[in-house]
Amino acid sequence: MSSEEQPLRPLDPEEEAFLRALGRVILVLPRLVDADMVREAGLPLSEYTALRHLSETSEKALRMSELAAACDLSLSGMTRVVMRLEKQGWVRRVKCVEDGRGWNAVLTDAGLARLERAWPAHLASVRRHLMDRLAGEDLTELTAALRRVTADHPVRS
Repeated sequence: MSSEEQPLRPLDPEEEAFLRALGRVILVLPRLVDADMVREAGLPLSEYTALRHLSETSEKALRMSELAAACDLSLSGMTRVVMRLEKQGWVRRVKCVEDGRGWNAVLTDAGLARLERAWPAHLASVRRHLMDRLAGEDLTELTAALRRVTADHPVRS
Protein backbone atom coordinates (compact mmCIF):
# COMPACT_ATOMS: atom_id res chain seq x y z
CA MET A 1 0.00 0.00 0.00
CA SER A 2 1.51 3.36 -1.02
CA SER A 3 1.46 6.39 1.22
CA GLU A 4 -1.31 7.87 -0.95
CA GLU A 5 -3.51 4.84 -0.27
CA GLN A 6 -2.98 4.70 3.48
CA PRO A 7 -5.75 6.24 5.56
CA LEU A 8 -4.89 9.50 7.25
CA ARG A 9 -4.05 9.12 10.90
CA PRO A 10 -4.87 12.18 13.02
CA LEU A 11 -2.14 13.63 15.17
CA ASP A 12 -2.20 12.47 18.74
CA PRO A 13 -2.11 15.18 21.45
CA GLU A 14 1.67 14.92 21.88
CA GLU A 15 2.26 15.26 18.11
CA GLU A 16 -0.17 18.18 17.90
CA ALA A 17 1.52 19.95 20.79
CA PHE A 18 4.95 19.45 19.19
CA LEU A 19 3.75 20.73 15.80
CA ARG A 20 2.28 23.87 17.36
CA ALA A 21 5.36 24.51 19.50
CA LEU A 22 7.67 24.07 16.51
CA GLY A 23 5.55 26.43 14.43
CA ARG A 24 5.70 29.03 17.18
CA VAL A 25 9.50 28.73 17.44
CA ILE A 26 9.84 29.11 13.66
CA LEU A 27 7.88 32.37 13.83
CA VAL A 28 9.02 33.85 17.13
CA LEU A 29 12.73 33.03 17.40
CA PRO A 30 13.85 35.02 14.34
CA ARG A 31 11.79 38.00 15.52
CA LEU A 32 13.34 37.89 18.98
CA VAL A 33 16.89 37.62 17.63
CA ASP A 34 16.23 40.35 15.06
CA ALA A 35 14.93 42.73 17.73
CA ASP A 36 17.98 42.04 19.90
CA MET A 37 20.32 42.52 16.95
CA VAL A 38 18.78 45.85 15.97
CA ARG A 39 18.74 47.11 19.57
CA GLU A 40 22.17 45.85 20.65
CA ALA A 41 24.19 45.86 17.43
CA GLY A 42 22.28 48.19 15.10
CA LEU A 43 22.20 45.42 12.50
CA PRO A 44 19.07 43.52 11.43
CA LEU A 45 19.25 39.74 11.45
CA SER A 46 18.80 39.60 7.66
CA GLU A 47 21.92 41.71 7.15
CA TYR A 48 23.90 39.84 9.80
CA THR A 49 22.97 36.52 8.18
CA ALA A 50 24.07 37.69 4.74
CA LEU A 51 27.41 38.93 6.10
CA ARG A 52 27.88 35.66 7.99
CA HIS A 53 27.27 33.49 4.92
CA LEU A 54 29.70 35.56 2.86
CA SER A 55 32.33 35.34 5.61
CA GLU A 56 32.10 31.54 5.61
CA THR A 57 33.24 31.15 1.98
CA SER A 58 36.89 30.97 1.00
CA GLU A 59 36.53 33.87 -1.45
CA LYS A 60 34.22 35.87 0.87
CA ALA A 61 31.81 35.93 -2.08
CA LEU A 62 28.66 34.20 -3.30
CA ARG A 63 26.51 34.46 -6.38
CA MET A 64 23.43 36.49 -5.45
CA SER A 65 21.12 33.51 -6.07
CA GLU A 66 23.25 31.30 -3.81
CA LEU A 67 23.28 33.93 -1.07
CA ALA A 68 19.51 34.31 -1.36
CA ALA A 69 19.04 30.55 -1.00
CA ALA A 70 21.42 30.39 1.97
CA CYS A 71 19.51 33.22 3.68
CA ASP A 72 16.12 31.76 2.71
CA LEU A 73 15.14 34.94 0.87
CA SER A 74 13.85 35.59 -2.62
CA LEU A 75 16.37 37.00 -5.07
CA SER A 76 14.63 40.38 -4.99
CA GLY A 77 14.64 40.36 -1.18
CA MET A 78 18.33 39.46 -1.16
CA THR A 79 19.02 42.25 -3.64
CA ARG A 80 17.44 44.76 -1.25
CA VAL A 81 19.52 43.45 1.67
CA VAL A 82 22.74 43.57 -0.38
CA MET A 83 21.95 47.09 -1.61
CA ARG A 84 21.69 48.24 2.03
CA LEU A 85 24.97 46.50 2.86
CA GLU A 86 26.60 48.00 -0.21
CA LYS A 87 25.57 51.53 0.85
CA GLN A 88 27.38 50.93 4.14
CA GLY A 89 30.51 49.72 2.33
CA TRP A 90 30.21 46.23 3.83
CA VAL A 91 29.53 44.38 0.57
CA ARG A 92 30.17 45.11 -3.08
CA ARG A 93 28.51 43.55 -6.09
CA VAL A 94 30.62 42.40 -9.01
CA LYS A 95 29.73 40.65 -12.25
CA CYS A 96 30.25 36.89 -12.24
CA VAL A 97 33.37 36.10 -14.23
CA GLU A 98 32.03 32.61 -15.06
CA ASP A 99 29.18 33.78 -17.28
CA GLY A 100 29.03 37.57 -17.12
CA ARG A 101 25.27 37.47 -16.54
CA GLY A 102 24.91 37.07 -12.79
CA TRP A 103 26.23 39.06 -9.88
CA ASN A 104 28.34 38.10 -6.90
CA ALA A 105 28.08 39.69 -3.48
CA VAL A 106 31.57 40.17 -2.06
CA LEU A 107 32.27 40.85 1.60
CA THR A 108 34.58 43.80 2.19
CA ASP A 109 37.08 44.13 5.02
CA ALA A 110 34.75 46.70 6.58
CA GLY A 111 31.89 44.21 6.28
CA LEU A 112 33.90 41.51 8.02
CA ALA A 113 34.78 43.96 10.80
CA ARG A 114 31.09 44.89 11.13
CA LEU A 115 30.14 41.21 11.36
CA GLU A 116 32.74 40.65 14.07
CA ARG A 117 31.39 43.62 16.08
CA ALA A 118 27.81 42.30 15.81
CA TRP A 119 28.68 38.68 16.63
CA PRO A 120 28.56 39.06 20.45
CA ALA A 121 25.01 40.45 20.28
CA HIS A 122 23.92 37.58 18.03
CA LEU A 123 25.55 34.99 20.26
CA ALA A 124 24.00 36.45 23.42
CA SER A 125 20.56 36.53 21.81
CA VAL A 126 20.72 32.96 20.51
CA ARG A 127 21.97 31.73 23.87
CA ARG A 128 19.27 33.63 25.81
CA HIS A 129 16.32 32.72 23.58
CA LEU A 130 17.26 29.18 22.52
CA MET A 131 20.35 27.41 23.80
CA ASP A 132 19.86 28.22 27.50
CA ARG A 133 16.28 26.94 27.23
CA LEU A 134 17.50 23.65 25.74
CA ALA A 135 20.07 23.00 28.49
CA GLY A 136 20.16 19.31 29.30
CA GLU A 137 18.56 18.23 26.02
CA ASP A 138 20.39 15.90 23.65
CA LEU A 139 21.29 18.45 20.97
CA THR A 140 22.98 15.85 18.77
CA GLU A 141 19.78 13.82 18.63
CA LEU A 142 17.60 16.89 18.17
CA THR A 143 19.83 18.16 15.35
CA ALA A 144 19.71 14.80 13.59
CA ALA A 145 15.92 14.71 13.86
CA LEU A 146 15.56 18.22 12.41
CA ARG A 147 17.95 17.38 9.57
CA ARG A 148 15.81 14.35 8.67
CA VAL A 149 12.84 16.67 8.19
CA THR A 150 14.62 18.58 5.43
CA ALA A 151 16.93 15.86 4.08
CA ASP A 152 14.97 15.46 0.84
CA HIS A 153 14.62 19.20 0.33
CA PRO A 154 18.00 20.82 -0.40
CA VAL A 155 18.38 24.57 -0.33
CA ARG A 156 17.61 25.86 -3.80
CA SER A 157 19.45 28.63 -5.52
